Amino acid sequence: MTTPDRRARRALGACAALMVGALTLTACGGSANADNNKNGQDSAKTSAAKIAISAKDGSTDASINATGVRVSDGKLTEVKMTVAGTGTAVPGKVSADGTSWKPAQQLERGTKYEISATAKDADNRVAAANSIFATVSSANSFIGTYTPDNGTTVGVGMPVSFTFDKAITTKKAVQSHITVTSSSGQQVVGHWFGSQRLDFRPQDYWKAGSKVTMKIDLDRVEGANGVYGVQKKTVSFTIGRSQVSTVDVNTQTMTVVRDGKTLKTVPISSGNPQHTTYNGQMVISEKFVQTRMNSQTVGLGGEYDIPDVPHAMRLTGSGTFIHGNYWYNKANPPFGREGTSHGCVGLADVQGAQGDTSAKWFYDNSLIGDVVIVQHSPDTTVAPDNGLNGWNMPWSAWTAGSTV
Repeated sequence: MTTPDRRARRALGACAALMVGALTLTACGGSANADNNKNGQDSAKTSAAKIAISAKDGSTDASINATGVRVSDGKLTEVKMTVAGTGTAVPGKVSADGTSWKPAQQLERGTKYEISATAKDADNRVAAANSIFATVSSANSFIGTYTPDNGTTVGVGMPVSFTFDKAITTKKAVQSHITVTSSSGQQVVGHWFGSQRLDFRPQDYWKAGSKVTMKIDLDRVEGANGVYGVQKKTVSFTIGRSQVSTVDVNTQTMTVVRDGKTLKTVPISSGNPQHTTYNGQMVISEKFVQTRMNSQTVGLGGEYDIPDVPHAMRLTGSGTFIHGNYWYNKANPPFGREGTSHGCVGLADVQGAQGDTSAKWFYDNSLIGDVVIVQHSPDTTVAPDNGLNGWNMPWSAWTAGSTV
């Protein structure tokens, strides 16, 4: 059985971290000279404080991450930032030592802002500076959605996978600004699938219990002619216990192995002779307690439309799932005897996703990132980019797809 692709995607840009140390400062716009008549100061003397606003006055491609204010030979006394034309204030904070200011949250792309700042030197003389600028537009920038999410615990098969919203022509530059490391010490290598997808994995499954860290430093990196990255953050996730389940189409069974020990062998129903199940190593990429599956969405006509398929877990982007089946024809042999599905792996279940069933047990005991291996099916091996299934590519071919 197949269903439309519902990959969970999260836009990295929406949660990118703001790093003071990453501020790239250029000459400020407007006047940085002191108004020396303020506070009764001698008008012949100029404040020693020098204010620098990272976004140059009149610029139209300012960073959404690195925009801020710094001062040398003085301390900031006030910084105001607003959305130009609306006056909406942009909250921010001056550092404890008074020498820098940054917005409290990431700026929006393609938006015009105003900053005005004042500072005082050691003699209490005032300096001022201002800038009116626009951040880089959506048309001139790219972002990538990624999986897995920060702070999650995933199975040993979970790759890091980026999908970019624009075609990348400078693959080496982009890949070199994304690093993925593991506390296990495993070598992690990236592989490009076309111009918009970049996955990372080690040669073998991740070591159970290890921590994986991804550092993204794409802000201002040119991904294509005139198109720049905007993301800058660090993401980490944990590898849970090792669980690999093997589906044998010959015996119509699935054996679940955790940390090297067999937990259970359960009967299954694989694809029927007309709609066979892919062979190969497949990674669980999504989980749904219940979901709708409609054959029309995957080019199979009106063969089925089931609104409440229970305990469904996605294995491929094209629609292969391992899921519960409550509509199994009782006139057929019981589960474990023959394949009757449209390509999915079915487990005995009841309607409503309740009850003590094989499907519920497997769902409750599975993580996103767990591996399901199908063998002895008459079908071909699943394509490495059909889902998160790069494990089906030899290591030599995988590393050949890296640009760094």
